[in-house]
Formats: sequence, structure tokens, C-alpha cells
Amino acid sequence: MNRHHDPNPFDEEEVNPFSNGPAARASRSQVPSVTSEPIGFGQKYGATVDIPLDNMNEPKKKERELASWEADLKRREKEIKRREEAIVKAGVPTDDRNWPPFFPIIHHDISKEIPIHAQRLQYLAFASWFGIVLCLVFNVIAVIVCWIKGGGVKIFFLATIYALLGVPMSYVLWYRPLYRAMRTDSALKFSWFFLFYLIHIGFCIFAAIAPPVVFHGKSLTGILAAIDVISDSLLAGIFYMIGFGLFVLESLLSLWVIQKIYMFFRGTSET
Repeated sequence: MNRHHDPNPFDEEEVNPFSNGPAARASRSQVPSVTSEPIGFGQKYGATVDIPLDNMNEPKKKERELASWEADLKRREKEIKRREEAIVKAGVPTDDRNWPPFFPIIHHDISKEIPIHAQRLQYLAFASWFGIVLCLVFNVIAVIVCWIKGGGVKIFFLATIYALLGVPMSYVLWYRPLYRAMRTDSALKFSWFFLFYLIHIGFCIFAAIAPPVVFHGKSLTGILAAIDVISDSLLAGIFYMIGFGLFVLESLLSLWVIQKIYMFFRGTSET
């Protein structure tokens, strides 16, 4: 039985690929060409998927940054503490609140911050400021007595406004500038003090007289208001007389203080 000779498809033909003969060209032509095609999901879209490697290092990077910030904060905290200790050791004054001792609201330390030759004047100025505080507070008390005796509520509100504004404004406008002028020998702060202290003296003289221009003058315990009140109520009149005496003393003390401080200012400015 004759069967045709079929070639074995799995037999490899020995062909030299580096030869330029016809057999080599025929072999290369039988090798299918491979083209680069983008392969996506489902081979429908040519989308490429990039996986950023930086995201893996992001937590470590943030951890390093936080550690660096923490170290910087600790370094600054140590530097601040070192400076504060150096300031305390050097005796440099700090504006911490220390007066009054039972409820500190302002900084006040004449014995440590004011030069020795100016401490007496500063104590006199402090007595003047404390005097106007006492006058305004007692003025409110006397007006309350007058109000109870039928003087009206309007004078009470005015006296309260005088106290609430007069006490902090006197400290801010003329006492604190004088305190800092004595401490730093600043001519500008001395000028600021003289300007507003003259206004303070004018108010004290006005309060001691209490002319009948604002609610018949009964909102201030001056001499004219005391004469008017004592005819209606002896008790209220006595309180007004005491208030008049306080405003007179404050006016005289203030005139003496501004004279002394002006002589001190002229002496220091000339030297």
C-alpha cells in the first residue's frame, strides 16, 4: 500500500539564520512579526496603570517632618526659657502684674524699677493717683446717700460714670506715662504726663467747686453741691462736705506734685 510521504511539521529545519542565502530568507519570512499593541482592561482601551511609589513613602516623610517640627519647638522653648532666666538674673524689669497684691491688675514696683533719686517723686505721684481713686469712689457713696434722700437716680449714674472712666483713664493717661518716664528718662513721656495731668488738676478743681451746670452739680461732691444738699438732708450734706474736702486735698496735692516733677524734669533735661 503506497502512502504519500507527509513531512513532519514538528521537524526543525536546520537553517543558518545568519546566512544570506535563499533558505535563510525563507526562514525569516516564515517567522511572524510581533507588534507592540497597548493592552488595557479587556483589551478595549489602551489605558496604562501607573502605581506611584511615592505614596508608599508618604507616611515616613510626614513622620520625619513631624519629628523635625517637634525638635524645633523644643529648641525654641529652651531658648525662651534661657532668655527669661538671663533677664531675671540681670535684674531687667518685666511688666508682670503684681499690684494690688490680693488681685494683681497692673505692674507697679517703684523700689526696684525707679532710680533712687526719683523714687520720692514717684511715690508722691502714686499718692496723687490713689487720691483721685479715693475721691471718685467716695463721690459715688455720697451721691448714693443723696439719691436715697430723694436726689434722683440721674446723679447716681453720672457719679458711676465718673468713677468707671476716671480711675482707669487717670492711670493710663498720666500715671503710667510718668512711671515709664521716670524709669527710662523719656522726654516724650514726660510731655504726655504734663498734658493730661493738667487736665486732671482742672477736673479736681471743677469737682471741688461743683458748679450747677450738670444736674445742678449734685453728681459731684463740691462745695456748691454740699450747700444745696445740706438744706434738704443733713446726712447727705455731711457726706458731700467730706467729698468736698477730699477733692480740695487732691487739688492741692496735684499742684504740688506737678511743680516738683516739673523742677525734676528741668534739672534732668539740663544735665
